[in-house]
Amino acid sequence: MKTSRRTWLGLGAAILIDAAASKVIAADAHKHAAAPAKPVPGSGGEGGEVGGERGGAKAELKPSLRFARAIAFIRGHLLVGDELIRQGQWNAALPHFLHPLEEIYGGIAGDLATYGVRPFESALRALVQTVRARKLEAYDGARALVAERLATADAGLAKVEPDRVPFTVAVALEVLKQATEEYREAVERGRIAKAVEYQDARGFVWHAEALIESVSTELAAKDAEALAKTRTALTTLKAAWPTAVPPKKLVKDVSAVMGDVARVELYAGNFL
Repeated sequence: MKTSRRTWLGLGAAILIDAAASKVIAADAHKHAAAPAKPVPGSGGEGGEVGGERGGAKAELKPSLRFARAIAFIRGHLLVGDELIRQGQWNAALPHFLHPLEEIYGGIAGDLATYGVRPFESALRALVQTVRARKLEAYDGARALVAERLATADAGLAKVEPDRVPFTVAVALEVLKQATEEYREAVERGRIAKAVEYQDARGFVWHAEALIESVSTELAAKDAEALAKTRTALTTLKAAWPTAVPPKKLVKDVSAVMGDVARVELYAGNFL
């Protein structure tokens, strides 16, 4: 999987890609025009590089958001990897356990102490080995250990980011941006040419949704309508990945996925 360094052109450009989506979004944008747009916490404004999964790049993201994004990437990989394992697809699952170890961990290793997280490279390696060995019982134990370290990261982030709700939404939106890039990498000539990137994108989208749901009570209290629209937009987006194993026929092209993500950005932006 290649680390993506494409420029994220923001909501406006994404809307232009899908003319049909633009009409729907423009109508809602006009409805909410009275409320000025709020910047994503830690961002340096519009534009900038997505920065890929290695935890670096994207200089306009403040350290805590960059770190949280990397932790979310790890969870997205493990999520889709676990889904494949439960289906008996051990070979297909393996890359999703290798990516956290080989492409993400090195980028955040120097930041672990800041958030009170013990090094867990060895835990990631042990998890990879259980997948290679196809030992489900050992896999479950190794996965639980990694999950424990990730939970510690959550606790550490909470100490430096007490305003949990907008921060969580900001992380979810960053993860969705990377999902778009992974999907772009997966699709060639109207078909899914790269199964791993398709699955990466699926894991990221599913985890972004989980992040939104983790603060849904607070979001509903602030703006129930915006939450409902965010949920609907996520459901529409998820249709691009009907199964963990790529379908033979492409369900949505890249522009349609970008339009769906733009909708999520518009509605979820009410909570930033």
